[in-house]
Amino acid sequence: MRTLVLNAGYEPLAVVTFRRALLLVLAEKASIVVEDVAAPVRSTHGQLPRPTVIVLKRYVRRPYRSMNHVSRRGVLRRDHFRCAYCGRAANTIDHVIPRSRGGLNTWENLVAACLPCNSRKADKTLAQLGWKLKFTPREPSYGGHLISGLDRIDETWNEYLQAS
Repeated sequence: MRTLVLNAGYEPLAVVTFRRALLLVLAEKASIVVEDVAAPVRSTHGQLPRPTVIVLKRYVRRPYRSMNHVSRRGVLRRDHFRCAYCGRAANTIDHVIPRSRGGLNTWENLVAACLPCNSRKADKTLAQLGWKLKFTPREPSYGGHLISGLDRIDETWNEYLQAS
């Protein structure tokens, strides 16, 4: 079971295990906002509510940092698993400007490609082959609501708002 951790300003901060959330509550660093009444935590000393959403008592300042690190999975997801050359299903990534010709591992130089196109292109440039990309590759932009590892924040937050 997971617990949503809210900052003192009630913005989503993290999703942690209920044990970690319970420790934060017991250490008086957080308070329970929503608890699961049907499944309390039982111990030899008594019974405690199982936290679903907790809010920190002190504001935690999060420094801004870019979360857009280049990865194979990220490139495939950005391109919707479609080949940038022919539009078929892609399962590999390709450098638009080949690494052998100075191409870098950047969002703008990597695209998803199907195996036949990737093999045919090899270490050639698009101009040599007479090919064109179906789209211009660029770094994906994520809104401020996406925090790494927090896939279910919106669902939990909506459940909390509906319950109150």
